[in-house]
Amino acid sequence: MEGKVLIANRGEIAIRIMTACQDLGLDYVVVYTDADKDSEHVRRNRTNGQDQNAWRITSYTEPNDILAVADHAGCTAIHPGYGFFSEDFRFARRTATRNRAITFIGPDWKVIKHLGDKINTKRVANQLGIPTIPGTDAPIYNEMEAEEIALDLLADQRDQGIDDPSILVKAAAGGGGMGIEEVKEIEQFRRIYRQLQNYAKRQFGDGGVLIEQCLRDYNHLEVQLVCSRYNERVHFSSRNCTIQSTGRQKRVEAAPGFHSSCFAYDFDEQNVLDQIVAYSLKLADHVNYDNVGTWEWIVSRSGQPYLLEVNTRIQVENDVSARISYLNDRQPSLIREQIRLALGERIGFTQKDITFRGAAIELRIVAEDTRRGFTPWIGTITDLRFPTHDWSAVYTHVPTDRPYTIPSDFDPNLALALVWGNSMDETKQRAARFLDETVIRGKDSAGKPIITNLNYLKDNLARLLTF
Repeated sequence: MEGKVLIANRGEIAIRIMTACQDLGLDYVVVYTDADKDSEHVRRNRTNGQDQNAWRITSYTEPNDILAVADHAGCTAIHPGYGFFSEDFRFARRTATRNRAITFIGPDWKVIKHLGDKINTKRVANQLGIPTIPGTDAPIYNEMEAEEIALDLLADQRDQGIDDPSILVKAAAGGGGMGIEEVKEIEQFRRIYRQLQNYAKRQFGDGGVLIEQCLRDYNHLEVQLVCSRYNERVHFSSRNCTIQSTGRQKRVEAAPGFHSSCFAYDFDEQNVLDQIVAYSLKLADHVNYDNVGTWEWIVSRSGQPYLLEVNTRIQVENDVSARISYLNDRQPSLIREQIRLALGERIGFTQKDITFRGAAIELRIVAEDTRRGFTPWIGTITDLRFPTHDWSAVYTHVPTDRPYTIPSDFDPNLALALVWGNSMDETKQRAARFLDETVIRGKDSAGKPIITNLNYLKDNLARLLTF
């Protein structure tokens, strides 16, 4: 392949993109801030000289800096990774429409805009007969109309035999968990509705409110799709991302999304997995999705799936799906596939060429105190060692040959560990062994030892894929 890719991200995802570019024979450029000057994604490259390919910028969220580096280095494409600009349709549109156009490695900007609006996604899904969480698919501004919807949702839950029914009232323009209140009794509704509407006007400039059923007992599943601009679409099975921090940050992921060895489900788990895959492909086909993407679902204890949203980017946990997938008897790199497709290639294989076997687990290793609300730990790592097995892989930006001070500018993520095996039981045993063999030492500014989530990860392996 031809081209030069600017990697507009940091840490382990920057390293994984670097590897994918090398596999494809593509030149690449990385960017970094002062806080990241000691990161492996910088150290592995050249920060000066004639062959410089690592450039310092003021911020990963400053588009002018990133585009200036791209132009100076002669880049023809930009890979946003995840976070930052990965789902920013304005940035993707700018790269495509500027005088010196640059390929955005992701879906077309119009697709990102279409699916980036959760309300619009829900509306389109409902039109296609794809199940979503019961409730409104458009902002409500009238109090009487809102109360009537709330009454109906509470009554429907009682009719279904749901104990302690409740609804969520959300600021339509909100995000990141802001502007959400729970209502259990209709007598509370008007007061909470008015409070939330006033809050939404002050915070977001829009008093629109969404109302939906509050679901508690569920699993969080994802479907991994790979699509092309030539209307080719395949899936790489499902994964389960239910084990999360208090801030809804995923910590342990597993593929496939359900497995009977973990729990006695009240439903046919394979039928549910087939359902959410089929629904995901249906929506992707409708919007002409043209790159890698993830369809997020929640599934109730009864086996009822509900579409949550679509992530129009590569995700942190993409590799847990790849590790149970085989193309020509080899586990694929979904980042490599993403780059190929964005640069105009066809998928080159069909669903029949993909086979699934075994199980995989991803462990997000973080410097945090899980007993105190997952509080980040900041300090210097002095010793970092991971075991090496033919059934595991590690992605990390933390150096293993010298001390590394964790930047306070970002979350203290240290590494992603992937473990796989012939069965979920075997994979869980291997994951526990991997964690036992991992060594992380360090101290904070007061000389106290490093705090990580290694024990938390091990303790939660038994909860995988259960209700």
